[in-house]
Amino acid sequence: MQRLRANGTEPTDWLPTNHDALASACRQQQRCIEDVESQTAERHLLWSYIPQPALNAVLVRGRDATNSLRLQHQATVAHRLYRLIIENTTDLISRHTPDGIFLDASPAARTLLGYSPEQLRGSSIQKLLHPQDSDRLSERYRRVLEQDGYLTETYRIQHQNGHYLWFETASRAIRETYTGSVIEVVSVSRDITARIHSEENHRRLQDELAHAARLATLGELASGIAHELNQPLAAILNYASASQRYLSGAQQGPAELDKVEQGLARISEQAEHAAAVIRRLRGFLRKGQRRLQTLAPAQLLRDAVNLCAWEASQHQVSVVEQCAADLPQVQVDPILLQQVLLNLLRNAIEANRERHPQSASQIILQLDSDGGLVHIRVFDQGPGLTEDQRQRIFTPFYTSKPEGLGLGLSMSQGIVEGFGGGLEALPVDAGGLCLHCWLPAGSEQP
Repeated sequence: MQRLRANGTEPTDWLPTNHDALASACRQQQRCIEDVESQTAERHLLWSYIPQPALNAVLVRGRDATNSLRLQHQATVAHRLYRLIIENTTDLISRHTPDGIFLDASPAARTLLGYSPEQLRGSSIQKLLHPQDSDRLSERYRRVLEQDGYLTETYRIQHQNGHYLWFETASRAIRETYTGSVIEVVSVSRDITARIHSEENHRRLQDELAHAARLATLGELASGIAHELNQPLAAILNYASASQRYLSGAQQGPAELDKVEQGLARISEQAEHAAAVIRRLRGFLRKGQRRLQTLAPAQLLRDAVNLCAWEASQHQVSVVEQCAADLPQVQVDPILLQQVLLNLLRNAIEANRERHPQSASQIILQLDSDGGLVHIRVFDQGPGLTEDQRQRIFTPFYTSKPEGLGLGLSMSQGIVEGFGGGLEALPVDAGGLCLHCWLPAGSEQP
């Protein structure tokens, strides 16, 4: 009231505009009239009219309610905004007990799951989860929310019609003030089914492209493969002819039969070698979904070197392997990683052939580990690349080769990144290029 007096206003100016009517009603009806609002000089006042029968008068009492009315107005605006967001958001906002019982849900539940908020209240979310996700999520939610207070998880949940949707849910724990125990969980859930299907389709197309690239690579390596198969077949033919000669002279003594036995053993060895080549090719051409396995990378490197060994020898390129001992394993699809290694090696062979067309050259293949990563480096002795070329070398369809498609290295980078690793091109001081691939290390080899 001091502020109003300071502004020079009269007390009668502070009263409600219908003051006379209010006072008359209070006196005649002998009842109190509470919280009648008036405004003056940017201040809000609340008035009470209290009858005084003994005096045949009315007591009028006022108080400055500017702050309380402002807070009440802000609370009303915030409540309206909250309801506007809750009722119109496309995401499902829900409250749960720590055991997963719905306490409340926003109207989006009807659109996303086919259930009304009233149907969900009191029901358990466990009944809606996919059987393969239920146990995992129950244990993880209790543990992580208790420890960290926040969790984002992807899982499958059943629609009222019976089909399953992919949900991504961000949950936050609400704790009791004094004990700190989780008393409630607030979650925001989003339907990501379309995104999951798009990612699966993208992976399928990537696998199809990788398979087509393997077929193209096999065609380019046909001469080397024919050479690798021709060697055991020629040996089998020679051993078979010799065994026939020894067998025809078997009547001369048991020594001839021993030679036949040795020849048959050699035939079996060469047949197994040819079969191993065929198995390697069949595995390389395998088509289907990627299958992650935990394995030693050194064997994959040796298999990739064997696949391009004939091509390297034709161009007088020798491959020097430098593999560290006691390397950790990696979790990869062996066929896809072998395809990456083959791309890196053949790229190095092409670079060496370009710079040393009529002379011998060398490729260094390094395999080591450091800081939880397994590193694979392929050093060539080619002409190298400029900074601009190194920045563009992993761009799809970019190539410096007249007959190239520009897909090998870009596809290799995508495959490696899918395993949680990376692929980069680095300059070499002595000339040439280093293709550096790294993968997350798995468990140590026994």
